[in-house]
Amino acid sequence: MIAYPVLLTASYLLGSVPSGYLVVRLVTGVDVRTVGSGNIGATNARRAAGTVVGVVVLALDIAKGFVPAFFFPGWLCPSLPTTTAAVVCGLGAILGHVFTVFMKFRGGKGVATGCGVAFGLAPLPAAIALGVFIAVVVVWRYISLGSMTAALVFLVSLVLLSKEPWGAGLSLTLFAAAMAVLVIVRHWGNVQRLLAGTERKFGQARQGSPQADVQESGDSAEP
Repeated sequence: MIAYPVLLTASYLLGSVPSGYLVVRLVTGVDVRTVGSGNIGATNARRAAGTVVGVVVLALDIAKGFVPAFFFPGWLCPSLPTTTAAVVCGLGAILGHVFTVFMKFRGGKGVATGCGVAFGLAPLPAAIALGVFIAVVVVWRYISLGSMTAALVFLVSLVLLSKEPWGAGLSLTLFAAAMAVLVIVRHWGNVQRLLAGTERKFGQARQGSPQADVQESGDSAEP
């Protein structure tokens, strides 16, 4: 049983690497936490250092989820049940990104890293969820809405496409449910703004003072 804590810890540490902070600091010398929403995710990185940097941070955040879920079970503990070990690794990576030990346990919202984990665990449901995310963002231009919808679609797709979602695949089902809950909880401020009609759309310019900009900590597009 000691192998599971090893996997969880290794995945957590990789997930904790603050990609947005490190890349923005390296390229511009700016602390991304002092820009926009103060989030270390890809969107705020783009705001601080440009589109290319945002894309690089997004790719790194996705990789932080995919690599542990897909590779760590075989690399570190090949004797463990692959699915369960992969779920443990995925959970560790997401927790690391959301509660990074290197940033006083304040990280991103877990969407990009969760996307990487999802593709590492269940590529087809993940691809369906990604397609829904893109469609929602294109039609309504709310990344927060797309993120939450995609998390729920991943759960539903996994249950519908799995042969034994409540049997051999139960660990995957529970993981997908937990990820959906986490994404919604992390976007609760966005939910309130969506209901109030004040949520900022993707590409829409911010209004108000820089202080208000930082106080809008539930940025609609932070992964």
